Amino acid sequence: IECALKLARYHSGRQNIIAFFGAFHGRTMGALSLTASKPQQRRRFAPLVPGVTHVAYPDVYRKGEQDALACARYIEEKLFKTTLPPEEVAAIFVEPVQGEGGYVPAPTVFMQELRRICDRHGILLVADEVQSGIGRTGKWWAIQHTGVQPDIVCMAKGIASGMPLSVTLTKAEIMDWVPGSHASTFGGNPVCIASALATLDVIEREGLLGNTEAVGNHMQRRMADWPKKHKLVGDVRGRGLMIGVELVKNKETKEQASAERDRVVELAFERGVLFLGSGPNTIRIAPPLITTKDQADIAIDVLEECLEMAGK
Repeated sequence: IECALKLARYHSGRQNIIAFFGAFHGRTMGALSLTASKPQQRRRFAPLVPGVTHVAYPDVYRKGEQDALACARYIEEKLFKTTLPPEEVAAIFVEPVQGEGGYVPAPTVFMQELRRICDRHGILLVADEVQSGIGRTGKWWAIQHTGVQPDIVCMAKGIASGMPLSVTLTKAEIMDWVPGSHASTFGGNPVCIASALATLDVIEREGLLGNTEAVGNHMQRRMADWPKKHKLVGDVRGRGLMIGVELVKNKETKEQASAERDRVVELAFERGVLFLGSGPNTIRIAPPLITTKDQADIAIDVLEECLEMAGK
């Protein structure tokens, strides 16, 4: 993310960046300046990198499908006409599926509108695929589900199966900085590169993109009726094996059920299944890409049992 941030400013000659509330882009100073998911991630680290403006990310569950276009158009129709001249914006950073913001997939129309805005104003569109990339959603990149092509893609985590590696991918004409403008002491580590190449080979050779899509669809079909069936479940959403189950105290007010979410995760842990929270009240489901339908069923059965217990 630091590389993408520096590159966007260098290539464009512009200073300002747009990011989204709920986003998590990292904890180093530049990436942290883009992050807006939890106050404890930013507390006592100011001043952060200047020139970052945060705007709302679509919340279709609470505000409906119309929120997708509304959030994107706010940038052009309000922000650019009041406080942020578009010719001074270098890039828009977006997660095609928000990781720490509640496992929220970006609606297709939202991403398409961002692409239109960027094209119109000469702004770079940066896709943070650190959590959602390398097959996690059933495609190499989550943004592929929307048909939108970004200018820069950031990837890490799953790309090297646990070895430390991150990549900033873009066109040669965008990465036009002179040698020495950006570097990393351990960048291009041969062992990590070998691990990444092996990972990509396994994903292709074993058909893990197809498996991720099939098992993910199977899991979402099993959970599709949970908002009606379970007292705590407000929404089930996701792509591939990147699924979020949002818990609420009340189906009408959609008040976030944070303590209940934590209790469900704890109960599942006691039964041998690991889940993790995402955002204030969502359970993230992100099993390995090799997960079978039978294994997924075991996890879903345990989660359903824990939801029933926590909802009593």
